[in-house]
Amino acid sequence: MRDVIMKSPSKQCSLDPIPTSVVKGCIDVLLPFLAAMCSASLAEGCLPVSQRHAVVTPLLKKAHLDAAEMKNYRPVSNLSFISKVVERLVSAQLVRYLQEHNLMPCMQSAYRRHHSTETALLRVLSDFFHRSG
Repeated sequence: MRDVIMKSPSKQCSLDPIPTSVVKGCIDVLLPFLAAMCSASLAEGCLPVSQRHAVVTPLLKKAHLDAAEMKNYRPVSNLSFISKVVERLVSAQLVRYLQEHNLMPCMQSAYRRHHSTETALLRVLSDFFHRSG
């Protein structure tokens, strides 16, 4: 959990009770409390009520679009730092489980570390050239 917190971006949200930089700076003192809170969230399968909120900001999709038209905006949700930490912990556990039990499709490139559209494209091109050659 320490690694997840320390590797997280230092961004913060107005919902955070203390700045992210303070959390990181006081990690040794706060870690037992944060670990207990995250463990309870994982055990119960839900976040505490205080972590279930987001600050939603409308952003213009493209600079040249008419700012008076609501359809030209997309919502951007800013979540609390701790809710993002819990999200990263869940993601890491889920991916680890899927990999350990060979449940991840071998050709899946999306949402996988060291896989991308480039690796998917290289695989398609490699297959194409191998079959046509």
